[in-house]
Amino acid sequence: MEREYLRVGMVAGEASGDQLGAHLIVALKARRPAIAFAGIGGPKMMAQGFESHYPMEMLSVRGYAEVLRHYAGIMAMRRKLARELIEARPELFIGVDSSDFNLGLERKLKEAGIPAIHYVSPSVWAWRGWRIRRIARSVDRILVMFPFEPALYEKAGVPVTYVGHPLADVIPLEPNKDEARAQLRLPGGKLIVALLPGSRRSELHYMAGAFVLAAHRFRQEVHDVHFVCPMVTRDTRDLFEQAMHEHQRTDLPLTLLFGHSHEALAAADLALVASGTAALETALFKTPMVIAYRQSPVTWALMRSMLYLPYVGMPNILAGERLVPELLQDEANPAALAGALLALLRDTAAQKRQIERFREFHHLLRQNTAEKAADAVLGMLRRTHA
Repeated sequence: MEREYLRVGMVAGEASGDQLGAHLIVALKARRPAIAFAGIGGPKMMAQGFESHYPMEMLSVRGYAEVLRHYAGIMAMRRKLARELIEARPELFIGVDSSDFNLGLERKLKEAGIPAIHYVSPSVWAWRGWRIRRIARSVDRILVMFPFEPALYEKAGVPVTYVGHPLADVIPLEPNKDEARAQLRLPGGKLIVALLPGSRRSELHYMAGAFVLAAHRFRQEVHDVHFVCPMVTRDTRDLFEQAMHEHQRTDLPLTLLFGHSHEALAAADLALVASGTAALETALFKTPMVIAYRQSPVTWALMRSMLYLPYVGMPNILAGERLVPELLQDEANPAALAGALLALLRDTAAQKRQIERFREFHHLLRQNTAEKAADAVLGMLRRTHA
């Protein structure tokens, strides 16, 4: 007898995965209302009816030291969740990002006869490429966001679907700078520079001070400047304010925001951005930028030994060249960051070149991601439960 409801297991381990998972749930329910979702997710997934059995925050750990500290608890949770899912036997499992957690879980489920999809490729093209073999053993299909990724999986014999990037669907092709400035009540007649030093405590720990001091140095050269700094959480906002006090730079002409990163990037003439999703967002807002990144010396040494590419920022990976200046680790000091921003301000041809390529990326990535991902999921459900 056919079940009234299809059951889909899902795991998202951090805020970006929660957002992706929520979009996918909405797209799937629009096409097939009788689907129940359960596993691990955040507030956005739960708002769409998702049943989370464990707090998502337990998976939101970054950096080798932090992961090691929580490793035993995370592994115990994964074993328990695997047993629960194998017993419940959902029609399908979808691991949303969080590959270090999800791939092991997906493999157990696949071996138990539960089809598994992984949504978002880990950065196998940048480092730890051997994971492609692990992915091939763990999943029945992978959904990828970048146009250079399908070829890597096809070569390894992994069924793959290119779905584009959801940010490219959400962000307008031509952002309205004046409207964004009015919305944020930014002063008129000023150069607006966005500062995005990261979304996690660990990133603020290594970058807040450098960004504050770089802004101060930049202002000494460019007096008619106003900075805008969107913060993801109250915690990270507090850390940035703390850095301003520690370096005695509370005099910076700065609008510090809680959220509103999209408005800040739409409003800005230039941006100083921590590498990561924020760099891609900045590109989609067509804002010329400098990319910076710092982390613990131990983590940096380990990562650098494993990197395949000469750059880390997604705009440069998409461009296949150093389109955007990147200052990493010791190079990401206040003097160098301010210098790179000043050089970009004075080089209008470089700004124009960045903006032109950013427009290309936007069209390339704008694929109606949630709908394409839903197509792939429903296609698998049809094949496995015809």
